[in-house]
Amino acid sequence: MKGKNRGNSADLLMTNRGSSAEIDGAVKLQIQDLQRMSDSYTASATIFEPQTTIEKRESSTGNSSPPGSGVRAPEKKLTLFSLRLAVLEKSATGLGALSFIWATVVLLGGFAIVIEKTDFWFITIILLVEGTRLFSRSHELQWQHQSTWSLTDAGRNSYRLLQSSSRFLTRAFKAIFRPVSAIGSKSQHKGQTEEVAPRSRPEDSDKRRKISRRWESSDVPLLPYASWVFLSKNISKLLHWLQVVAAIACVVLSLIKLIKHNYGEVDKSEKKNRKSALIIFYSLALAEALLFLLEKAYWELKIIYGKLLEEVTKECGLEASAVVSVRRFFYDAYSRCLDGSIFDGLKMDMVSFSMDLLESDSHDEQLIGARILRTFATSERFSHDTLQKIGVTFSIMERLVEMLNWKGPQEEEIREAAGVIVAKLAGKKQNSLRVAGIPGAIESISSLLYTTRNSTAAFDEIGDRNLIFDHPHYGFWTFNHLGLKILKKLASDPGNCGKIGNTRGLLPKIIDFSHAEERLLKDKNAAASQIMTVKISLLVIKKLVSTAGTTGKQLRQEIGEIVFTISNIRDILRFGEKHPELQKLSVEILTSLAIDDDATERIGCTGGIIKELLNIFFKEGMPEEQNHVRIAAGEALTMLAMESNSNCKRILRLGAVKKLVSSLEVPFLCENAARILRNLCTYCGEECFIELRGVTAAVPTVLKGIMSADNKLQEVMVGLAAHAFKFLTPDESRIMFEKVGIQTTEIAKALVHILKKYPKPPIKIPRVRRYTIELTIWMMKENRTNASIFKNLGLQQELQNVLETTSELESFHIFSGAVGLNRFRTSIHSMVETALILMDDKLEDLGASH
Repeated sequence: MKGKNRGNSADLLMTNRGSSAEIDGAVKLQIQDLQRMSDSYTASATIFEPQTTIEKRESSTGNSSPPGSGVRAPEKKLTLFSLRLAVLEKSATGLGALSFIWATVVLLGGFAIVIEKTDFWFITIILLVEGTRLFSRSHELQWQHQSTWSLTDAGRNSYRLLQSSSRFLTRAFKAIFRPVSAIGSKSQHKGQTEEVAPRSRPEDSDKRRKISRRWESSDVPLLPYASWVFLSKNISKLLHWLQVVAAIACVVLSLIKLIKHNYGEVDKSEKKNRKSALIIFYSLALAEALLFLLEKAYWELKIIYGKLLEEVTKECGLEASAVVSVRRFFYDAYSRCLDGSIFDGLKMDMVSFSMDLLESDSHDEQLIGARILRTFATSERFSHDTLQKIGVTFSIMERLVEMLNWKGPQEEEIREAAGVIVAKLAGKKQNSLRVAGIPGAIESISSLLYTTRNSTAAFDEIGDRNLIFDHPHYGFWTFNHLGLKILKKLASDPGNCGKIGNTRGLLPKIIDFSHAEERLLKDKNAAASQIMTVKISLLVIKKLVSTAGTTGKQLRQEIGEIVFTISNIRDILRFGEKHPELQKLSVEILTSLAIDDDATERIGCTGGIIKELLNIFFKEGMPEEQNHVRIAAGEALTMLAMESNSNCKRILRLGAVKKLVSSLEVPFLCENAARILRNLCTYCGEECFIELRGVTAAVPTVLKGIMSADNKLQEVMVGLAAHAFKFLTPDESRIMFEKVGIQTTEIAKALVHILKKYPKPPIKIPRVRRYTIELTIWMMKENRTNASIFKNLGLQQELQNVLETTSELESFHIFSGAVGLNRFRTSIHSMVETALILMDDKLEDLGASH
């Protein structure tokens, strides 16, 4: 039967041959195009060659500075402004202290009896006024601080309100005579409705306020009546105007006395220093008051008219409502300049300030810190320095990870901000290891994931079913996206992959997010967030299953055993035509899973997987930018067919041989098509001899590939030739060589040249010498005269060199990073010995025949 089939095949090969020159020219042109385009598509590394990180390390060492390095921090304007204010304030305070000492020691102490009555009362009033001003000044910043401790008053504590004194006094007068019940109800109403938050909604604004058993400092009514006037947030305004009035009064009184010089008559018996002493006192008081007013004028000029706070807020990239946060930073910096050295405020920065707030027990302070850190961490200008500072502060990283567990609706924004910051941190390898090293970090990240296919489980994870039903707008999808994004970045490190796999219940969650129904995949108007969630989940799975070593083996086993993994991928392959990126990721996951024998069989047994992969691989008319999907499908089919007799038979039953042979002529498909055909011939060749007879149609392309191609294309063509030629009879082989116009001697020269060209196993094409030796063995078995040709070409010496340079690199089908997987059953050393023995035997037979 086999002889009959071979004869029919020979007749088939002889038909429709045309002119040999035309065929030869067409094949040469085809191989040249194949080589050029194949190299462009195979520039990226694949699972069929080992990977190193040397090039990456070299490329990362450069003189380019990170984005944002050297950028002047906007808050420096505030710290410098604080220093200048502190200089004026401390100068005025120093003059005030000197005038007070002068008045009490020199004037009231030495001249209290002899000075005029008007001078006595002027001095007394000035001292009282200045004492009042100093007292007010020492407490103003404290009350200003209190007014910024709650975001509730973010919109009402602007400095512009300091100018509306008439309206302020009117409201105060009305509040004194308002009934207590009305005051209380209005105050309570304001507390419920005026809370400013970017994510607040009218229907649940009354539920967002955090229930507390302690007073907020900004809402404390100091007296039972007229509570609006005596709220702590308004006292700073009273103190401010009290200081201004006191300073103006001091200036007026001092000028009156200095201009009129009516210090009374001086008796001859009295000393004449009284007048000079009074002039010095009034001059000191005037200078002090003028310095204070100058400070206030400078304050008003920069804050009110120059809008310094708003300018810094804008330059920091913060929202307009965040000006209250910037104001608080300014108060802190100014307080440090006043309380200590005037240079202490210069040591402050917004990142450290927000980090301190993040560790506070106050909800509003935590929210302020989270908003600022989120803005700076996501800013192109400031992210590098911000993340670097957070990364070396372990307590802040722990705090951020802890916030990922906060599930209350009133803490939703803080939790989301913490998730964004952790996601940015995890993007850098060193910070990624630190995040994963925090005890319970992976569990906290897992708490961000809420699976929608089992809503009961999602509610149980939150811990309160009523909490979810009361807040239907809770951002589940936002947290799902953040959780998966963090896991994707953490999974870039193999050590973190192990921790992710060991976290109870996390892998099923990740797999669950890869589920995409037919309706979603085919819907043109599908929500981008849902598609993005599926994509990120697939990216996480891909990183996990492609992990090297024992960790990767365990992860592939666990992920492959989850019943939804392969079925979810099948749906994406079948219905995801409009989403090629999802298809590519799904195919790459299958490729990595197929590394394990059990998973290979499990994938093959799942109905439709191999069929869908073949459909993608053979699909024509796809845009050129989507060719990577077809390439990935070819790699997956190669892996599934490797050392799997059952999967090879499934591919043959689908009638793929003819299409695979045709794919050898497609530049970006030829390599994988050759690998698939080689696996089919290797692992089910004799059992499916008839089905594989069609492989002989690829011989012309294979021969030209051996002669004209280079690198990967030459490797796969040589590897296919060693097995495809087995289906040719000697007559068919002769006819085929004549048809292509290549002599056996030319093929032999090309093979010996390959061994000479690669004296050591190359990393990019680690199997080229193995495949070359396989083909030489077949050629010597097919025709003993070929042994003489190889001897004359120096094959023996080249084979000896192979024995001396054999490496583990040549012993594996595929690689996981730098780790070899799926070792060849026959070692290259054994193949060389077989070739040498065969050559000697054939030469002896040839000599005996002559």
